[in-house]
Amino acid sequence: MPGIKSRVMSELESPRLDGSLKAGGSSSGGAPIFASKPGERGGVPMAAWGVAALIVAIVAGALVFAGRKKPVAAPNTLLPPDAYGAMMPMAQLAMSDSTNLTGGKLTYLDGHIHDMGGRTVTAVTVQVVFQNDEGLAPQIDTVPLTLIRMKEPYIDTEAVSADPLKPGDDREFRLTFETVPENWNTQMPEVRVIHTEVK
Repeated sequence: MPGIKSRVMSELESPRLDGSLKAGGSSSGGAPIFASKPGERGGVPMAAWGVAALIVAIVAGALVFAGRKKPVAAPNTLLPPDAYGAMMPMAQLAMSDSTNLTGGKLTYLDGHIHDMGGRTVTAVTVQVVFQNDEGLAPQIDTVPLTLIRMKEPYIDTEAVSADPLKPGDDREFRLTFETVPENWNTQMPEVRVIHTEVK
């Protein structure tokens, strides 16, 4: 119609150099439509970083603590005798062997242990020294002492903690070995008490 001028769409929404849109022919310098709101920041809050660092520190500390173990003695190292072990002499040592159902050979060392001290013993660890005649280092087995619980219809053993040794007790024990050294001289091995737990 004469006298009416219409603006084309490109004029209404033409982009300006500053990135904002010119709406309705206005030349105002308003904020861009797609600009981020004031006060909004991207990224992870500092509190979350602090919590993550604390968790990492706790896990690392737990791993270091768990990794601290007493150094393990070499298998063939003869350890010093236990102080209370001197109060627990062994007697009537005897050796025997048998074949199990799978055809393997088991070797037994039986004997008596006497608690001559004034304490109740709840655990005993011994070292058994198998000597040889070849001038080589002996084989040393470190094993827990097990007490004979019953003999009939078969010999059954239990840990010392199941029935502790009281002062004055004289009890039978059995040590079981799945293998003995091939060069063992077949003489009675030495048995040493290297650790006891008493109460």
